[in-house]
Amino acid sequence: MAEDQGNGLPSALRRRLLMGLAGLPAMALMPRTSFAAAPATAAVNTTGLAVTDTEVTVGVLHSLTGTMAISETGAQQAEKLAISQINDAGGVLGRKIKIVQEDGASDWPTFAEKAKKLLVNDHCAAVMGCWTSASRKAVLPVFEQYNGLLYYPTFYEGLEQSKNVFYTGQEATQQILASLDWIHKEKGAKTFFFIGSDYIWPRTSNKIARKHVENVLKGTVVGEEYFPLGHTQFNSVINKLKLKKPDVIFTDVVGGSNVAFYKQLKAAGIDLSKQLLLTISVTEDEIDGIGGDNIAGAYSCMKYFQSLKNPNNEKFVAAFHKMWGDKTVIGDVTQAAYLGPFLWKMAVEKAGSFDVDKVVAASPGLEFKEAPEGYVRIDPNHHLWSKTRVAKALPNGQFEVVYESPELIKPDPFPKGYQ
Repeated sequence: MAEDQGNGLPSALRRRLLMGLAGLPAMALMPRTSFAAAPATAAVNTTGLAVTDTEVTVGVLHSLTGTMAISETGAQQAEKLAISQINDAGGVLGRKIKIVQEDGASDWPTFAEKAKKLLVNDHCAAVMGCWTSASRKAVLPVFEQYNGLLYYPTFYEGLEQSKNVFYTGQEATQQILASLDWIHKEKGAKTFFFIGSDYIWPRTSNKIARKHVENVLKGTVVGEEYFPLGHTQFNSVINKLKLKKPDVIFTDVVGGSNVAFYKQLKAAGIDLSKQLLLTISVTEDEIDGIGGDNIAGAYSCMKYFQSLKNPNNEKFVAAFHKMWGDKTVIGDVTQAAYLGPFLWKMAVEKAGSFDVDKVVAASPGLEFKEAPEGYVRIDPNHHLWSKTRVAKALPNGQFEVVYESPELIKPDPFPKGYQ
């Protein structure tokens, strides 16, 4: 069932992998302006979207329950923060954003069902949502069939481009290839053991990673293992790690499985201050459940970390904590999710319309200079130009950035030689 926009999941419960709803506090982060100057609805909505003289309806679609809730909680919190700030600043084309929230429940058919409901029944002008590539692939035909608009916030494997999706996370060339290049150059890594969850993103990511390791870095993949979502028994693969002794454990395990995986690594005596581990799937959100002591010393490649020092991020972190509590952590996907409502607002106002085709046409080239990660720009391929960063996990649950790309990296979702 749809939820009121004021519901969210507190960090304390996320740490215990138990999900509950908390009240959404009032925000006053931007000066309030009048909604009276809104252009006529007939002029800005010609396709039957849920737009009135005073409101526009947007969907939020994430897993509030199931194994992916540990990762997706922060995304829906960030989207609600952005929408609250936009509303406090006058809304979009003079209209307040109304949220209809749905729970994908970590189940891909449910995501597709809820996406159809948001587009067909609720007539949402845009939807912010999904996390896993499996959920995105499940909803993609729905958005294309009904000409909906999805802002997808997760780093992913690339090899996709849709008129109906804007990808606010990073694709493979911006994350996977950049991280492998870094650990090969800086740590002299030559042998790799891949461990992932068993669905499209980890398998495709590791296929890309293997090609890069073998063909570009001239290294060797000494093992590759996959486990079902929600899996909690990793002792067998840990024994293989001890036997193979790879230079790098390269992981794209997702969701709640990370809690068991890192705790069992530590219990088995694998010291991540000595054994290189590079993850492309663990952010501060997951560490909130894993525990900083269990993952300290591991490296993660993302475009955003909560510890970034810049004025945009300081304002964002302060606002996030004001809304969701001082102990709430902020990860890469959370920040990427925060970008979605703002990028949509900018495109709508540039187009002077909520109509999806006009919003899509207005989007390429848009710049968001206030992004917490720093300046980003929408490429014509619907991905973002952004920087890549590698950071070391600290015992306190935060990351220390050890590498940042000197320039924004152009998104290339279909890299030559990796398809």
